[in-house]
Amino acid sequence: MTPIRILVCDDHAVVRAGLLALLGSAPDIEVVGEAGSGEEALALARRLRPDVVLMDLQLGEGIDGVETTRRLRAENPAPHVLVLTTYDTNADVTRAVEAGATGYLLKAERPEDLFTALHAAAQGRPSLSAPVAGRVLSHLRSPRPTLTPRERDILAQLSRGLPNRDIARALFISETTVKTHLRRIYDKLGVDTRSGAVSVAKEQRLLP
Repeated sequence: MTPIRILVCDDHAVVRAGLLALLGSAPDIEVVGEAGSGEEALALARRLRPDVVLMDLQLGEGIDGVETTRRLRAENPAPHVLVLTTYDTNADVTRAVEAGATGYLLKAERPEDLFTALHAAAQGRPSLSAPVAGRVLSHLRSPRPTLTPRERDILAQLSRGLPNRDIARALFISETTVKTHLRRIYDKLGVDTRSGAVSVAKEQRLLP
């Protein structure tokens, strides 16, 4: 049986070392390279032609894991991408899947779950961590969030990349009021970051 060729991409050297040691224990998996950035992953993937790229989402400076995934999937031939991350918000999962990720796994999973997901990814079969799958199903089954007109105004300003101070000035309200609205928006959209809120708002067409 031909081993699955894996390229590991994570910006933390210690994490990469742990993954290389773990994957090296599997006789049917061959780690062909490791990358500490998205740019490095793209260059190595073109040269090494892995079957699967094991991809973190947050990669420090440079392009993130989502953009790296998008570019990898545009290559010919294109490797499959299995996301391995600590981030599990709906926005993170949606962005990764839309970029072309075959699977989405959390770093808290058991080693055997990682091996199973890698084999599935190599065959182009989707795989999700149980917590992620549960969140996705819950998200799909839940009704579209209802935002107040003021919350929509805040989101519109947020999508322009404005800080709280400028949003407050634009809407003639206090920064404290902006922060209060942001907390409510985060709760309704199931996110915990400004970029996550904008991503979900675009996905669900909540922006004007």
